[in-house]
Amino acid sequence: MTANQSTADVLSAALHVREAARHAVDGTGGADSVLTALSAVIDYDHASLSRWDPLRGRHLTLAGSYPAGATRYIENRLHDDPGFSLIRHSVDTTRWWHDVPGPVRRTSTGFHEVLEPLGVEDGVAQCLFAADGRYVGILNVSTTRTRCDQPAVRAVMTLLGECLAAVTDPLLGPRSSGGPARNGDASALSPRELEVLAELTQGRTNRQIADRLFLSPRTVATHIEHILAKLDVPNRAAAAGRAVAWGLEPAS
Repeated sequence: MTANQSTADVLSAALHVREAARHAVDGTGGADSVLTALSAVIDYDHASLSRWDPLRGRHLTLAGSYPAGATRYIENRLHDDPGFSLIRHSVDTTRWWHDVPGPVRRTSTGFHEVLEPLGVEDGVAQCLFAADGRYVGILNVSTTRTRCDQPAVRAVMTLLGECLAAVTDPLLGPRSSGGPARNGDASALSPRELEVLAELTQGRTNRQIADRLFLSPRTVATHIEHILAKLDVPNRAAAAGRAVAWGLEPAS
């Protein structure tokens, strides 16, 4: 947000971010367009939108403008940084750099090795969570200006958390390549296949799944065949393990 932006300007820009996020989720746009729209909310120098990959225990950049070294840090080391732990496990999952306590800043390698060399003075890190509580990714925004957190911007960033989480959610959002769904990718599964996959985490038989989802056992078997093929796993136990790693659970 620039000095001459009004609250109305910020709210209008936020609506464009939500629209870009909707297109990213439905496949008619990409994560890069979300960051482009976000630049009208915060006039940033660097930004990235990253998905958490629980299978590999690292972040995956969907879109970003940080230098290569900073991107590698976000992907491979950020999750071990004290600053990240503070935000992820805090009630306030949107944290501005100047609000981070001094002791955390002093022990954060991200501040010293990544942000300070870039001349970063302020920014925001926003941990993103799905509606069911799963951690799905993080937004990082950095500026070389001292403050970028006018009240309207703070409020808007909190409100944008839900739509940004949808973009990073592996069960909803786009692939980092922007291409079609691939084997091993949860986005390759249909909504019904995701339901069946969630049931597998409980060790249920085809008959039990059929009864719970009001399907025939034969239809359930077909769905499971498709799930195994799309996830490129050898059996239902492996598929269930993948679902557990994603945090997928059956409806109560």
